Amino acid sequence: MSSGWVEAFLEMMAAERAAAHNTLTAYGKDLADASGFLAGLGRDFGSATAEDIEAYFAELGARGLSPATAARRRASVRQFYRFVLGETWRSDDPSRRVEAPRKGRPLPKVLSRDEVDRLIAAAGARDGGEGIRLACMVELIYASGLRISELTALPLAALARDPAYLIVTGKGGKDRLAPLNAQARAAVKAWLEVRKAFLPKGDKANPWLFPSRGKAGRLTPRRFAQLLDEAAADAGIDPARVSPHVLRHAFATHLLEGGADLRVVQKLLGHADIATTQIYTHVASDRLTEVVATKHPLGRKS
Repeated sequence: MSSGWVEAFLEMMAAERAAAHNTLTAYGKDLADASGFLAGLGRDFGSATAEDIEAYFAELGARGLSPATAARRRASVRQFYRFVLGETWRSDDPSRRVEAPRKGRPLPKVLSRDEVDRLIAAAGARDGGEGIRLACMVELIYASGLRISELTALPLAALARDPAYLIVTGKGGKDRLAPLNAQARAAVKAWLEVRKAFLPKGDKANPWLFPSRGKAGRLTPRRFAQLLDEAAADAGIDPARVSPHVLRHAFATHLLEGGADLRVVQKLLGHADIATTQIYTHVASDRLTEVVATKHPLGRKS
């Protein structure tokens, strides 16, 4: 009955809402997970009742998924059923009556400045070109606040002429400026000198800044995360505290600790809503308290 509904939904998201490839992949995985659960009940998306969907949502929480993943899967099912209802394939929305649990926003993990320095040093200490490449990638994320997907998708042309900043296409296809400090630019120069050794055989025209001999032709986010874990262990830092996104958190937090304006940090991170950026004010609260105490007229000592 409901065969083809998911495919039609993903086609709509791509055509009408210009959803990115990663977004479509996530929707597909989320809906496949829900479909598998319903199949175990002898149901599909067309025959599922509100009780079935409620059971699936409850099972997500019992499964031990992170709150963010569980919330995303619930949202995917809800959005899918809104589409189904709009197409009149069903006359009801079985996901509507199920109230989503309130999801608190966790504070981001943050590395200290000393830990970032140790991580970069450990990355650079790895053998030969691999160390130069890893140190360059860490420097770029920490200097510019890039997302891992943005970092691995950087074209060679973007940095071939030693620019002072990058033009990065982020979520929703929006462009933003990402600055490069002197240390990051030096790391890029060092990497470009050894990059040829990492080119796939017979692919001298490879367009990516970080090429790979893998199927994608460029280093994958997963492989970078693995290398980062190894560098963290070498630096004496618990790998569980380190990830590409944690480096982005460190970029934002250390800027705020240095007195940067929240709106500037919002622009640098590419956040559409400043509420997303405000989470960093919690981890930089000591510095912000000091700024208010010393800069506000009523906080100054006479």
